[in-house]
Amino acid sequence: MTGTSPKPSLTRRIAPLALIAAALALFFAMGLNQYFTLDSLRDNRDAMRGWVESAPLRAMVIFVLAYAAAVAISFPGASILTIFGGFLFGLWPGTPLIVIAATLGATIVFLAAKYALGDLLSKRAGGFAKRMEKGFREGELSYMFILRLAPVFPFWGVNIAAGLLGVSLRNFLIGTGLGIIPGSFVYASIGAGADKVLAAGGDLTLSGVLFKPATLIPIAGLIVLALIPVFLRRKKNELEE
Repeated sequence: MTGTSPKPSLTRRIAPLALIAAALALFFAMGLNQYFTLDSLRDNRDAMRGWVESAPLRAMVIFVLAYAAAVAISFPGASILTIFGGFLFGLWPGTPLIVIAATLGATIVFLAAKYALGDLLSKRAGGFAKRMEKGFREGELSYMFILRLAPVFPFWGVNIAAGLLGVSLRNFLIGTGLGIIPGSFVYASIGAGADKVLAAGGDLTLSGVLFKPATLIPIAGLIVLALIPVFLRRKKNELEE
C-alpha cells in the first residue's frame, strides 16, 4: 500500500525565503554594502589587483561565489560587482565569470520563490494574476529574455516573479544566461577601463556608458528580436479564432 507523502508545512516552505531576507538584513547590519561601491573600487584598486595577480584561479572562484551570494540574497547593488569583475579579470574571462555567477545566484532565489509560494499563488490568485501567468506562459522564454535585456526591470524582482509565476527552470536558465550577456559585457567594459580612468583622475559613471547609442541600440534590437516570436504566436492565435 502506497501513501502520499505529506506536504511540508507553510513554515518549512517559506524558510528559504526567510533565510534570504535574514541574510540580506545581516548584510546591511554589518555594513558590508559600503564595499559594493565605485568609491571602494577607486580606493582599493591596487590591493585588488595584487590579490588577483597573486592567485588568479582562487580569485576567480571567490569572485563567483561572492557574486552569486550577493545575488542570492537579492542585494540591489549587486550589479556593481559586474564592474568589479571587469576591473579584476577584464572582458575575458570577466564576462563569462559574471554571467555564471549572476545566473547561479538568480537561480537560488528563483527556486526558493518557486517551491515556497509558487503553487500557493497559483491556487489563490485572482483573475488578473491568472491572466498575467497565462500571458507569460504564451511566450515564456521570450519574456524571460526581454526581462533580462531591459535594464528597467530589477534583476532581483524578476528572479522572484518568475518563481511565483511558475516559469520552468529550463526557460529561466536559458533566458537569464543569454539575456544578461549584453548588459554584463557593458558593465564589465566599464570595469575593464576603470584603471586608466581613475589613474587619470577621472570619475567612473554608469550613465555615461549605459545611455550611449552604441549601447542602447544593440540592446533595443535584441529586445525587438525577442518580441517577434510573441507577436507571431499572438497573430496565429487570432487567425485560429
